[in-house]
Order: sequence, then structure tokens, then C-alpha cells
Amino acid sequence: MNEERREVEKRSEDVVSQMEALVTRVAELEARLATQGAQPATESATKSSKTQVNKDDLLLGEPDDISEEVLSWASRTALLPRLATLCFLMVIALALRTVTDNQLINTLAGSALGMGYAAALILAGWYLYRSTSPLAPVFAACGALLMATIVVETHMRFLSLPLVPAYITLIATGIAMTVISYQFKAFLPVSVGTLGMCLAGAAIDYPHPYFPYLSMILWTANLLGFYAASLKRCSWLRWTVLIVTLLMLQLWGFGLGAALSRQQQPAPGLAPLWFLPVLGIFVASYLAISVLGIVRSGSDRVSRFDFSLPTVIATWSFAVAHHVVGAQGGNLMILGWTAIVVAALHAALAWWLAGREIPGKPGTNALVAGGAVLLLLGLPKALGQPLFALPLLAAAALGLALTSRTWSSGGVRFTSYLLQVAATGILALFVLSGPPDSNLFAVIVAAAMQAAIAIVHYRWCRTNAPPADSEFFGHIDRRDLGAAALLMAALVSGFFLLRSGVYLSLRGAPGDLANSFRCSQSIIINLAAIGLMLLALIQRNKELRNLAILVTVVGAIRVFLYDMFGTHGVPLVLSVFSFGLAAAVESIMLGRWQHQTTHTGRAEQPAAQQAQEPEDAEAV
Repeated sequence: MNEERREVEKRSEDVVSQMEALVTRVAELEARLATQGAQPATESATKSSKTQVNKDDLLLGEPDDISEEVLSWASRTALLPRLATLCFLMVIALALRTVTDNQLINTLAGSALGMGYAAALILAGWYLYRSTSPLAPVFAACGALLMATIVVETHMRFLSLPLVPAYITLIATGIAMTVISYQFKAFLPVSVGTLGMCLAGAAIDYPHPYFPYLSMILWTANLLGFYAASLKRCSWLRWTVLIVTLLMLQLWGFGLGAALSRQQQPAPGLAPLWFLPVLGIFVASYLAISVLGIVRSGSDRVSRFDFSLPTVIATWSFAVAHHVVGAQGGNLMILGWTAIVVAALHAALAWWLAGREIPGKPGTNALVAGGAVLLLLGLPKALGQPLFALPLLAAAALGLALTSRTWSSGGVRFTSYLLQVAATGILALFVLSGPPDSNLFAVIVAAAMQAAIAIVHYRWCRTNAPPADSEFFGHIDRRDLGAAALLMAALVSGFFLLRSGVYLSLRGAPGDLANSFRCSQSIIINLAAIGLMLLALIQRNKELRNLAILVTVVGAIRVFLYDMFGTHGVPLVLSVFSFGLAAAVESIMLGRWQHQTTHTGRAEQPAAQQAQEPEDAEAV
């Protein structure tokens, strides 16, 4: 009975408490209804409090959201299983290394076990790729890197693996990884295999490898890098392999050239008879890689690697071949004609690429630039006299400009600018590096022809605008200011023409020939500034005006910093007078220029007002 009474009392207390809660709730509802009219007055405070609450909720939820994203990414990429697998594979490799180092087994057996283990990992990676396992990249990459490391260490440290089997093992590893990538369209195996093969091959017997065998490794690595680019854009991989290749072949060329220049017997690893044939194979291979890469790109943007490759290889290959041929006393004219033949091959391939029905002819300028470099370097050697080659180079630059209009290629047009300026640079280098009386008549003829061709080139560019869809002229040089370099090239060639003519006329004059000749060059510059300014005023050409001012600055520097402290007598007086005359004449001409500009502006204003009056009357 007592227990039943207690239970009844407990239930009664629960009912009372629930009733009190209901009374409180009703009172709250009545208070809300009573204050409903005042709600607009407190709306801003309510919104701010809600905003604060929402911000607090977001801040409290941010770490959870970030952690969920990280966990989701780690789950999608199978990060932890891959890390665990990598650690276990490394443990087994380190265990084998420890057993070998402690001489529990001999070195040859340990190396064989390690290479077998690496091969097993590559095979396991192939099987896991076949079953689409997320651990497949770990097994394949570990196997390739482990194989490259074991080959290098076994050959160089333990001396238990001969050179030829070491290179063959590296090549086989790279090919096996490429096969995996080809079968499963995966980028990682071929990239790891190519990079490991290239770096391991360069490390074997460095810095005195047997270069013909090393060349096989590097050549294969470049081919595999080209295939890797078909799976994914991998400029970093291709540039790495290219740089390693060029450095190793450069080391070969320098070592061979140094031995031959000292008339010493080259080391067996330098293999003198193999250098030029191997160099030719690499040049042909790189040219084919570039062309195939451009064709593979189609109408898409050509990769920087494929675009830059012909120019880089042309410059590097001619330089290293010139060093070796010159060191062994070979015929540089044959080297020059070989460069011309290869330049013609570049031009033929560029013409073939331009025949494709693709707007803008993408990639064509890559071969044009490479051929222009070879022509610039090879033609002076082929003719035996740089001065004979300069008019031909200037004419080739003009021909490129005309071709650029046919192909609608802004890149070819810009290459023509560079070739014209480079030809002028060769002229300046040849004239200034020798005595003034060296090949005077040849300099006069070459400079005259080059100046005339450069002027024609400049006038053609000013009457024919660049292609509207050109990437260079559409984004970088929209106003075609680079064509002004052609006019500057013509002026420089004209300066050397007059310089040689003045020296020829001063040779029979009395007095100090060097003193007179030195000041005469300043006079030529100052008179050229006057002529340019006069021509600019007649044609109302701002480009000529600005160039005249630049030439005047050059004349001032030469007169006051060069002639003033190194010459004397009447030639110095004439030099200073010529600059003063140039400054006075240009001052008058610039004043007249501004006056004409102001007068033209005032004349245009009434005309505009007269044109506006009929419109105003019509509106009224």
C-alpha cells in the first residue's frame, strides 16, 4: 500500500510540473502576441543577432568542413594505403641492402636479389594496373627507381656489373615502363622510367663515361619523353631530359676538343670517330620530334618545347661541331655547307607545314627560326668571308618578310626582323674588330647592299601591316614598333659605308690620320641626325623624328665623352661644330613641328564647328 501511495504521489507531482510548464508557455505566447506590433522597430536588432548566430555557426562548422574535405580527398586518392605500401616496399629493399652490407651474402648475389626484387615490383605494378588497383603506381614507380639505383651502385661502387649490361638494363627498364603506360594510358610509369633511365645513365662513370653507349641511353630517353607528351603535357620532363642530353654531349665535345687542340691522344671514352655521326643522329631526331609534335598539336597551341627545339638545337649543335672541327683542324667550309643544307631542310619542312589548311600556320615559325639560325651561322663559314654572306643574309630576311605575307604568319615576319638585325650585327663586329683599312672595298660593297636591302625591308613593312590574328603582333607589338629596328640596321650599315669611304679618302691627306678619322665618325653621326630630322619634318613622320633624336644623343656621347678627351686640333673643332649645328637645326625643326601641329589643330577645330552647325540647326 505504501509503495502504491508513493507512486501515486510521484505521478501527481509530474502532472503538476507539466501543468506549470504549460502555463509558462501560454504566458510566453501571450507576450509575443502583445509585442507583435513593435516587431518592425526591433527588426534590425533581430537580424543582426541572427547574423551573428549564423556567423558563429559557420565558424564553428568550418573546421569540420575542412577536415571532411581532407578526409574525402585522402580517401579518393588512397593516400594512406599508398603510403603504407611504400613503407613496406622500402623496408624489404632496405633489408636486402642490410643483408648485403653485412656480408651475409656476397655482393653479386645481393645485387641480383635487388634487381630481381625491382623487376618483381614492376611486374606487380603491371598486374595491379590490369586490375585497376590504386596501389599500381606505387609498385611500378618503386620498381623503376629501385632498379636505376641498384644499377648505378652495383656498377660504380661494387664493380660487379659491367658497363654494357648496366646500360641495357636501364634501357629495358625504361621500355618496360613505357609499355605499361601504353597499355593502360597511364602517365606515371613512362615519366618515372624515362627520368630514372636518363639520370642513372648520366651518373654512370661520370665525368668520364663511354659516350657512345651513354648516347644510346639519352637518345632512348628523348624518344620516350616524346611519347610521354602524347599522354599528358609534361614540359618539365622533356626539358629535363633535353638539358641532361645537351650537357652530356657538350661534355663530350669539350673533352674531345681540348684533347685535339693540345694534339693529345683522346681517351677511349671520347671516341673521336663517333662524335659527329652521333651529333647528326641527335639533330635529325630532334628535328623529327619537333615536326611530329607540331603536327600532333593540329590547330591547338604548339607546346613551348616543340616550338623552341629547332632553334635551341641549331644553335647548340653548330657551336659544338664548330669547336670540335676547329680543334682537329678540319675544314670549316664543309661544316658551313652542311649547316646550309640542314637550313634548307628546315625551310622545306616549314613550307610543308604551311601547306596545311590551318589558320595562322601554327609551328611554321619554329622551323623558320631554326633554319635562319643555321643560315646565319653557316653561310659565312661556307663562303669563307663573312662580308660576302651579309648581303645574302639581308636578302634572305627580306624574303622571309615576303613569305610571311603569303603564309599570314606574324612569327615569320618577326624572324625576318631578327635576321636583318643579326646580319647588321655581324657587319659591325667584323668592321670594329679589325683595323680600319681591312677589306675596305669589300666593306663598302657589303655595307651598301645591306643598307639598301634593309631600307627596302623597312619600307615594305610600313606599307604592309602584320597579320591581324598574329599572336605576337596582336598582344606584344601591336603597333609594329619592331620594324623600326630595320631602319636602325640600315643606318648602321650606312654608317659603316661612309666610315670606310672617309677612311679611304683620308689616307692620302696630310696630318694625323687616326685623329682625323676618329672625329670624322662623329661628324657622320651628327650629319645623319640632321638629315633624319629634315626628312621627318617633310614627311611628318614621328618615327623618323624619334630616331633622329636618338642619333643626336649618340653623337653627343661620342663628341663629349670620346672625341673631347682623345682628339685635338681642327678635327676636334669640326666634330664639336657638327654637333652644335645638329642641335641648332633640330631645335628649329622641332619648333616648326610644334607650330605646324598647333596650327593644324586650330584649323581642324573651326571645321568641326562648321560641321556641327547644320546639325544644331536641324535639331532646332
